[in-house]
Amino acid sequence: MAGLASTTIGKGFEVLFRGIKHVRRHRPIHARGLRLDGDVVVHDHGLRSGIPWIDQPSTGPATARLSRSVGTPDGLPDIVSLAVRIHHPETAPAPSTFSDVLLSSTGWSFPARFALVPRLRTSRAPLTTMMPYRGEDGPVLLGARTLTPSGLPSSLRAFQRALGTAPWQLGLYFATPRGPWQHFGTLTLRLDRQGEEKDLRFDAVLHPLAGAGTYDWARRVREPSYALSRRRPGDA
Repeated sequence: MAGLASTTIGKGFEVLFRGIKHVRRHRPIHARGLRLDGDVVVHDHGLRSGIPWIDQPSTGPATARLSRSVGTPDGLPDIVSLAVRIHHPETAPAPSTFSDVLLSSTGWSFPARFALVPRLRTSRAPLTTMMPYRGEDGPVLLGARTLTPSGLPSSLRAFQRALGTAPWQLGLYFATPRGPWQHFGTLTLRLDRQGEEKDLRFDAVLHPLAGAGTYDWARRVREPSYALSRRRPGDA
């Protein structure tokens, strides 16, 4: 029954994306965004999530894209989305030398952490993966919250002005679906002076978090719309 439900939801998202793609051929959602570059540090925190990348201290480069999911006019709330590519240079030349983590503005407590929430302020928006990874000890969610600076708006142009050359620092957290959030790392990002990078694309299905598994139901929900999003205008 769970498999049928997740497949049905996935097909529903595909139909929705297909309709939007007729209007926004390059990107059905997240049409406008800002590229950011920086690094991610996993602290020596002594906690256990069951996912090696979270549990073991490390430092590495990161590439990110901040976007407004729906594309509402500036000044109106929108779902804040932060796609983060975590590079793993120590694994080269392995087939996958990076992981893509997709975060969206949600609530922070249970069950609000599973609900998308439009926001006016990026710095006040809790960001979560919504769908859990499969760890050695069970399901694990990832989350992020702004540490500094405060007052960052969700409007992309206003975000650029407010951040300027300062770093955007976010705390990284993990939790079980119902459990408390545990602080395990820090993500530091700076605006790329090239501005928006339209060809920068992220895919949590093709590039899952290093050392983590995925659940079949989550893949069935995501894969149809992800596959459609991968297609470029003019593809058969």
